Amino acid sequence: MTTQDIDTLVIVPDGPLRTVPLAALFNKRKKRFLIEDFAIATTPGFNLTDPRPLSRQNISILLNGLSVKVAHANKFNALTNVTEEIQSIKSLFDNSKVLLNSQFTLEGVGEALQKRPYSIVHVASHGQFQRDPKDTFLLAYDDKLTMDILENYLKFNELNYSVELLTLSACQTAVGDERAALGLAGVAIKAGAKSALASLWFVVDEATSKLMSEFYQQLINNPDFSKAQALQAAQKKLIAHKKFRHPAYWSPFLLIGNWL
Repeated sequence: MTTQDIDTLVIVPDGPLRTVPLAALFNKRKKRFLIEDFAIATTPGFNLTDPRPLSRQNISILLNGLSVKVAHANKFNALTNVTEEIQSIKSLFDNSKVLLNSQFTLEGVGEALQKRPYSIVHVASHGQFQRDPKDTFLLAYDDKLTMDILENYLKFNELNYSVELLTLSACQTAVGDERAALGLAGVAIKAGAKSALASLWFVVDEATSKLMSEFYQQLINNPDFSKAQALQAAQKKLIAHKKFRHPAYWSPFLLIGNWL
């Protein structure tokens, strides 16, 4: 692969492989993780992917975050690092809008998405993805944001645009459910996004916050990087951090769909 100058692996997994964090595969001879040598992207099928580079001109981002515990979902704890994560990412973009806590409502998201185009939609909140669509949602301040509602917001906007990247921070798929894992790809495609960034399992929000901030910094500061390469750089940053070197902190993050 080195002689062929290959820098990115695009994988179409099947069955149980959908739940395997391939970035964490370890080369004992080199004593390196796979992600340290290659950027990694996942797709449910090449016929479902439109591999076009992210336009770096006038990138706009809608930042949604929920850092507090809400009455309608008591089993989910507060995410104390979300506010810092949102503010850190906001500082990187000239064109951004923030919906945080009480502003992050179903109505607020709908109005924001239908009034103006956004290249990236970032959601820092609890969420779960399971094979039953009724159990698949993102947690907003006032209610559960289902994929059907999100699809309506994204597909039936007045400006008729497509979101380049849907980032689901602090979310998780159903552990051990091979359909739910790559169901994230379906979430992105169904909701009208060209790609999705999310996690196979719940990661402590401090590590998630650091990885997400680093991902966007790499995306902005390195215009030649693909989204897959920006994620690789962010994961390598956590590997270099003594506290977060263990694969449990960085390996579950998947880029699904368009990797460019």
